[in-house]
Amino acid sequence: MNRPLKLPAYGGQALIEGVLMRGRHAVAAAMRSPQGEIILQSEPLRGIYLTRLTSIPFLRGLVILWDALGLGMRYLSISANLQANDESEKIEGPAWALTLVISLALAVGLFFLLPALLGKGLQAWLGLSGLATNLIEGVLRLVAVIGYIWGIGRIPDIQRVFAYHGAEHKTINAYEAGAELTPENINRYPLEHPRCGTSFILTLVVLSVLVFSILGDLPWLGLILSRVLLIPILAMLAYEYIRWVADHLDNPLVSQLIRPNLWLQKLTTRPPSLDMLEVSIAAFKAMLELETALASNSLNRQESAPPVVAAVDAHQNQ
Repeated sequence: MNRPLKLPAYGGQALIEGVLMRGRHAVAAAMRSPQGEIILQSEPLRGIYLTRLTSIPFLRGLVILWDALGLGMRYLSISANLQANDESEKIEGPAWALTLVISLALAVGLFFLLPALLGKGLQAWLGLSGLATNLIEGVLRLVAVIGYIWGIGRIPDIQRVFAYHGAEHKTINAYEAGAELTPENINRYPLEHPRCGTSFILTLVVLSVLVFSILGDLPWLGLILSRVLLIPILAMLAYEYIRWVADHLDNPLVSQLIRPNLWLQKLTTRPPSLDMLEVSIAAFKAMLELETALASNSLNRQESAPPVVAAVDAHQNQ
């Protein structure tokens, strides 16, 4: 396979009936419409992606956090609206912003505040030490995360999203191996990938036990504030760990350290069908094409251009 540009930083995300692929300079999404077409949308990365934050250790983790909350959620809404039967079913503007805020609040409450408050309650009831309380909180947080992922993974629509997640991983694994990107070729590659966001979540949970243990025994208000305000710090630490692991995969010790992360990905991925792999390939090729053009400065004059949207034949990328 001819690779004119080696991408120094890229990743992906499953969408509703689609896949998002992100490089250093560009992002592209491919989504299967209800009519069977593959709809492509690509755009250069701007704003925070063009600042020095992307190259400063730890601070660049904030970019990844914004990547998930901003860019990722925006394309998730685009993919959801594409599947809507009529305009009344679409969620846009203030309604989407409210949905995002509520979702974030529920996530923080369920995965950070609830385990902390339950641990604090057990401490008061059983007279536990601060260290024991923090360990219990960490276990409760891990159980909440795994239980939630397992639970939503039983929903048929989410199972399809997880299958597109598997397609994204297979495509990136095949590209890194230098394979030709056809559905049949990339279907032979693993569902798991060490840089997956699922690995990021598990790492963040484990690091939360260490960081919160350092803080010791806190009063109720300090407990709540620390669990919310330290989320960006935990994200930065988790990103640096994942980045370090990805750069040292040939180390036998590191290969053992990532086993729990790869295991958890079994809950967030499903084997994709060939038509799902077509969508993932289309997204990756669109991202790579724009990435290559931007890197060679051929699209600098289009810096202010709107996203490019197109429909492609379902078999064009085979």
